[in-house]
Amino acid sequence: MINIATPKRVVVTGLGWATSLGCELDSTWQKMLVGDSGITSIEHLAVENLRTKICGLVTGYDAAEHFSAKELRKMDPFIQYAMIAADAAIKMAALPVDNIGSETGVAVGSGIGGLSYIEDNHSIAMNAGPRRISPFFIPSTIINMSAGNISIKHGLQGPNISVATACTTGTHNIGLAAKMIALGEATAMLAGGSEYASGILGMGGFAAMKALSTRNDDPTAASRPWDKDRDGFVLSDGAGVLVLEEYEYAKNRGANILAEIVGFGMSADAYHMTSPDENGSGAVRVMQAALASAGLQTTDIDVINAHGTSTLANDRIETYAIKQLFAEHAYDLNISSIKSMIGHTLGAAGAIEAIASVLTLRDQIVPPTINCDNPADDCDLDYVREGARECRSSYVMSNSFGFGGTNGSLIFKSFKN
Repeated sequence: MINIATPKRVVVTGLGWATSLGCELDSTWQKMLVGDSGITSIEHLAVENLRTKICGLVTGYDAAEHFSAKELRKMDPFIQYAMIAADAAIKMAALPVDNIGSETGVAVGSGIGGLSYIEDNHSIAMNAGPRRISPFFIPSTIINMSAGNISIKHGLQGPNISVATACTTGTHNIGLAAKMIALGEATAMLAGGSEYASGILGMGGFAAMKALSTRNDDPTAASRPWDKDRDGFVLSDGAGVLVLEEYEYAKNRGANILAEIVGFGMSADAYHMTSPDENGSGAVRVMQAALASAGLQTTDIDVINAHGTSTLANDRIETYAIKQLFAEHAYDLNISSIKSMIGHTLGAAGAIEAIASVLTLRDQIVPPTINCDNPADDCDLDYVREGARECRSSYVMSNSFGFGGTNGSLIFKSFKN
């Protein structure tokens, strides 16, 4: 196992996101800290035949402010969101991409890719014939075009990948990018995930699985991780991108270092297409792997930014796994799920939650889990239900679990020279 804290340290210097609570970093973070919800009734689709009529749409974003009409014809929204998040992260980091383009890479993926473009062009093909399909159909839908467009815009010639591992996508891209830097394969990486799945196929597909909440008359209360009345997750769109740098390079250029990545783990349940293993073994093993790569004990962790989807199985099994691994210390952990406020952004979730983890360390405050009014009997840990909590924390663990049984866990450390 590679310890990604050595031989090269990996630090975080820039953050950018697009969420249902907004796209500007600090104002969105403040909304999370006061427990605002970005979940609303669907107005962009005909909902008569939809079981679920609520979702989380990206707010504070005007495509025309960022892209020309010509550019927009070539980009599904999942690409757009990734690009604006990357722009914000580069700006925050003051990363001199012109000088280190050949040493800077991109690892930004998506769980599904250009679903809305697939919907639109399938309709065109069925109604007008295949010759009317857009020539931009393929490059607007394939998952790696988020990373590709970021690379092209900024001239980044280092490693360029787009790992697609369902709801673990963002976490895996960040962890693998950090490994590349730790091993000297890049000096800096833009890493994260992006998703736009709130169309008919996305909403209808997840609803057909009975995975989505149907609390249609009360959207802001629909995402309720660990609550006994939870009835599924809320599908949302979004993106998150972090700038990761090799520590010595960041220090020498005078970068404002926000946190350090010290642990990363991966595992597979090898159990079921969509359900987590009932005994929580995959979740236990991925958290163990992250701790081992960081050289930490369970008692070193102060905060867990949980996967916390608001589904019956995930919340129960993640809680069970945490108790198995952390034993009595599990009851001392500050555990929260920002999905309670912004919904589940699928391939972007791990990246957005990684950003929240870094901000938790920066500001020494844990965002709340809203709507967890009455925790289920088998969900008996401290889920930071009463509001944001000041917490002197040195380490935050961020967990992601995806369809296919793919798991990822990151550990961030408050920065010290």
